[in-house]
Amino acid sequence: MTARLAYTTIDHVRHTPVRHRFRYRSYSWLVDLDDLPRLPRPLRPLARFRADDHLGDPDRSLRENIDTFLDAHGIELPGGRILMLTSARVLGFVFNPLTLYWCRDRTGTPVCVVAEVHNTYRGRHRYLLRTDEHDRAEIGKQFYVSPFNDVSGRYRMALPEPDDRLRLSITLHRDHPVLTASMTGECRPATTRAILAAALTMPLAPLAVAARIRVQGLRLWLRGLPVVPRTVSPIEEPSR
Repeated sequence: MTARLAYTTIDHVRHTPVRHRFRYRSYSWLVDLDDLPRLPRPLRPLARFRADDHLGDPDRSLRENIDTFLDAHGIELPGGRILMLTSARVLGFVFNPLTLYWCRDRTGTPVCVVAEVHNTYRGRHRYLLRTDEHDRAEIGKQFYVSPFNDVSGRYRMALPEPDDRLRLSITLHRDHPVLTASMTGECRPATTRAILAAALTMPLAPLAVAARIRVQGLRLWLRGLPVVPRTVSPIEEPSR
């Protein structure tokens, strides 16, 4: 498989206690961890994939770190493919609210999905997800992400592995839906022309995402949504 760019529309809807919605366009990379893209030297500042931008040992590869995480949960994928959806480091900056890893065994059978979440406080956490035949999974929230939500409730996710289309959604539930985030779009080969076009039309995409999150947080605060004090769980790992 060759690397692809996923041209995305990200939609956030807060259902309660105030109704708030925002939408923006961006792009992500869809890559095989055993076949990371080798960009021409002039393009490398526009897309770098570094182990220390994710959880695990920064001196090991992305593949080795995911294998180690899976092994800790009793899962082995010798020869199996791991497909990663993430934002690359662009001109030295990276911010990944969510990185997804679709894991298959050597026969190509889907085994699990790993969701790696980063918050704006430089904390990181991974969820191991066992999706059903409809590519859906549910898991309790364990990690503080938003200053307007405590660590309670359950995530309900739809995470089909991308093909030419990307169709993902995550909803935080308590007694009712609290927040829904979706990512949809098209996946196309990461050609030199496509990489340059993405960098020109959506410059510094990771920085723009981080800025949008903070701006929307400020808007919610100005609307009177109370801030929930941050709790740091023992499972949370800081960025290096």
